[in-house]
Amino acid sequence: MTSAGSAERAAPRTGARKAADGAPAARRVVIVGGGMAGARLADRLAGHPDTTVTVLGEEPHPAYNRVLLAEVLAGRYPAEVIALPAPPATVRRRAGVRAVRLDRAERRVVCDDGSVEPYDALVLATGSNPVLPPLRGLFTRTGHDLPTGVRAFRTLDDALALAGACEEDGGTRAVVIGGGLLGVSAARALAHRGVRVLLAHQGEHLMERHLDPDAAGLLRSHLAELGVEVHTECRVRGVRTDPEDPARPVRAVELADGYLLEAEQVVLTCGVRPRVGLARAAGLAVERGVVVDDRLTTSDPTVFAIGDCAEHRGALHGLAGAAREQADALARVLAGDPDPCPYPGTRALTRLTLPAGPGVTTGPPAGPRSFDLAAFGDPVPAPGDDVVQLADATRGAYRRLVVRGDRLRGGVLLGDLGAVGSLARTWESDEALPATPLLHLLTPDGGL
Repeated sequence: MTSAGSAERAAPRTGARKAADGAPAARRVVIVGGGMAGARLADRLAGHPDTTVTVLGEEPHPAYNRVLLAEVLAGRYPAEVIALPAPPATVRRRAGVRAVRLDRAERRVVCDDGSVEPYDALVLATGSNPVLPPLRGLFTRTGHDLPTGVRAFRTLDDALALAGACEEDGGTRAVVIGGGLLGVSAARALAHRGVRVLLAHQGEHLMERHLDPDAAGLLRSHLAELGVEVHTECRVRGVRTDPEDPARPVRAVELADGYLLEAEQVVLTCGVRPRVGLARAAGLAVERGVVVDDRLTTSDPTVFAIGDCAEHRGALHGLAGAAREQADALARVLAGDPDPCPYPGTRALTRLTLPAGPGVTTGPPAGPRSFDLAAFGDPVPAPGDDVVQLADATRGAYRRLVVRGDRLRGGVLLGDLGAVGSLARTWESDEALPATPLLHLLTPDGGL
């Protein structure tokens, strides 16, 4: 009796059809998360017969390209320009709705408005949250609201609020805490708006996950030309607020040595952490992210995960390219493709373009020129690795490649990126390098 009841509960409630490999092909797909990963998957599934797609998006906005948030902050793009194409009419998108509980036994999602969404296949595309560092004065003993003028830089609302605050306060002074990719982008965007920016980074050099010290030095010089004051090996202890004002407007940032940096705006870009609360509460396997296999399946065969929240083979990618590849791979699985080509992982290329300041199109004496950067793999060589490096100060170009045996293991290119396409393809496919002098790898076509 118990066994029969268990078997009945495990069966799809809508009589889902079977794929060629015997796995159920979902009729009702619910995607929790309306960002880039969720929107991509919904688009790929739209139009498949016998499949309905519902997207639960916590943000009230249409899905947008998060990579371009700094352009909105800089005032280069209005918010509507970075919106992704609207989902097909066959996709049901519920904006401003937050999933609060996963009921795996009943196969349904409970939402914050009291509604319930039943599913045959559930996809977690919940993304990640900004890391809020343990700074003195950031929170009160009884509340969890940030002081006025202090915010993370992760969402479109963050970008719009920060841009509005800088417009209201002429001559705004801002401190950006964190010198990774997002912090560098935010600092440049604020400088473009005429804000006096100080970038405080605890590490030895900017973007240490992607750049070697020489490349980071060139990036630092470029930011200085834009008016950004950069401090590395700089530990922030806390924020000072106005104690007489209930809104606690920020007044300064306190460094570990006691020095105070006056600021009306403080931007926290201290990294991100996968949003795994729903998955953990539902009893799914979670390590740093929601653990998935090569089919993007979690420990529950009816639940999947993609994007920033997914941990695949021990890796968290957190990049738009990986989210797209995972969405495409999962779409094949959910559509019942008999040979869905399991997701092998992503070897992602990081690109960063810092345009010149307002009205600036060339280098000195007219002003700083734009700064183009591409990085992939590990820029730090291991013992026995070969390093190929070329610096051209006149053209503002810098290239550094790390080679292990006959394989490309990492690289950084600044300035002329003519070689990046062929080099990145060789690295992504893990192909053997041609039997030519390594210096040829630095030619415009990558020597390939």
